Amino acid sequence: MGPSHAAGGTTVLELRGELDILAVSVLSDRLDDLTGLQGADLLLDVRAVTFIDCAGLSLLSRARYRTRQRGGRLRLTGVTRGGSVARLLRMTGLNGTFEVVSDEDGAEEPAAGAAGPAEVTDGAGTAVA
Repeated sequence: MGPSHAAGGTTVLELRGELDILAVSVLSDRLDDLTGLQGADLLLDVRAVTFIDCAGLSLLSRARYRTRQRGGRLRLTGVTRGGSVARLLRMTGLNGTFEVVSDEDGAEEPAAGAAGPAEVTDGAGTAVA
């Protein structure tokens, strides 16, 4: 269960589907593994997230905190205007808390995904969670 793919030392994870309490129970161990590394550089691609609630936001916040505590960096990409992640960040006043990079600066184009429970995929779209 290695990282999705590494690009120049950055681990890129694509989150897809619904990022709710059920998805968080599956993803939290995976993210804890990645954010537990000293100096990790983690890029979470959220463009294929179709729904996020407070549990999903808590997961992202925990990952950000754990990464920063270990001298690392966590960024989000695919935070599209009007998308569910951008909307929740705005509603909670956390839109300035996360470092957001544009698609051009971030991950490769992911495989299109259908709505459903969120999963972590590798660059080829294969679930690794």
